[in-house]
Amino acid sequence: MHKVGLTMRDIGIGIIGTGFMGKSHGFAYRAVAGQFPVARNPVLEMVADINLETGAAAHRQLGFKRVTTDWRELVNDPKVEIVSITSPNLLHREMALAAIAAGKHVHCEKPLAPSADDARVMMEAAEKAGVRTQVGYNYIKNPILKLARDMVVSGELGDIIGFRGIHAEDYMVDPTGPWNWRVDPRGGGGAVADLGSHIIGIARFLIGPIVELSAELETVVKERPVSTGSTERRKVEVDDVARLTLRFERGCTGSIEANWVATGRKMHLGFELAGTKGSLVFTQERFNELQYYKVGDDPRHAGFTTIEAGPAHYPYGLFCVAPGHQIGFNDLKTIEVAEFLASIDGGPVLGPDFREAWEIQKIVDTAIAASKDRIWHKIP
Repeated sequence: MHKVGLTMRDIGIGIIGTGFMGKSHGFAYRAVAGQFPVARNPVLEMVADINLETGAAAHRQLGFKRVTTDWRELVNDPKVEIVSITSPNLLHREMALAAIAAGKHVHCEKPLAPSADDARVMMEAAEKAGVRTQVGYNYIKNPILKLARDMVVSGELGDIIGFRGIHAEDYMVDPTGPWNWRVDPRGGGGAVADLGSHIIGIARFLIGPIVELSAELETVVKERPVSTGSTERRKVEVDDVARLTLRFERGCTGSIEANWVATGRKMHLGFELAGTKGSLVFTQERFNELQYYKVGDDPRHAGFTTIEAGPAHYPYGLFCVAPGHQIGFNDLKTIEVAEFLASIDGGPVLGPDFREAWEIQKIVDTAIAASKDRIWHKIP
């Protein structure tokens, strides 16, 4: 009997925040070494949350070694080599710059910062320090979207004619929902930043840079209670709905809608992409499927064909050996983490890293400016 040895060095993980995304990061770092042939074994060293009770709950549930209420303690801990930031975006800059100054690699949720200027400062600091960065645009990690991009790049769809994208949910539709960090203008835009950044990132991923846009941003819920059940109201100064008209560097045009008051929609992140030889339709609500129409098929049975995700679409097969059985949201985050770890070990930077997140934030900022003066703006 022969024993095969595999040396895998531990890498310490510190996660700031224990909400939806904090838990998702924790699940991904726990799962990645069992799904991918990574060279590093992530160890959940420390979790930080301003609320000790919620931090302790994450400590127990996810198996962190330690818990703290001070994120600076986490950032400066010598055993933490990667800092995952899942706090409100208003705090991202300070936390990321502190982590970079401490020589840590940084995994930050989106949007990267309240403004493109903030994002640029963060990007330049990371690149100067030589640390790796990753931003949480995990929907791009979908094997089906990678297939879509390959079909665009290979010319299988012909010349791209147009793109229509949307990210619509309804978690802000209730006017009795309290004023919170999502509508704090110090954190940047509203729906255009929170949701729009995802579909903007997908548009860039699929068909390339956006060079010019016009935009209309609308605030539907004009004011909100200052706290749950309060009769005191506070004005809302960010958008609930954003509609952008785009011109891409490749010459085609398109549109994007970001909407967090879309009643009934829970995760309508989708697009229609038309080319001279074919078109694609996708929605995150059925994100293991891609609809493909091919020009020139027999008109008697021409129409959209459903492509189901399967082992032929790497890395689906690392999660499930059977086609059509589907992967899930946290699996996309695990793929994101695997690619980030590979980049730390000298592999390609697949991102989106801080530089790509800066490019996305420039488009968000430009949309806000274009909505104010109602003219076309070039992306700086």
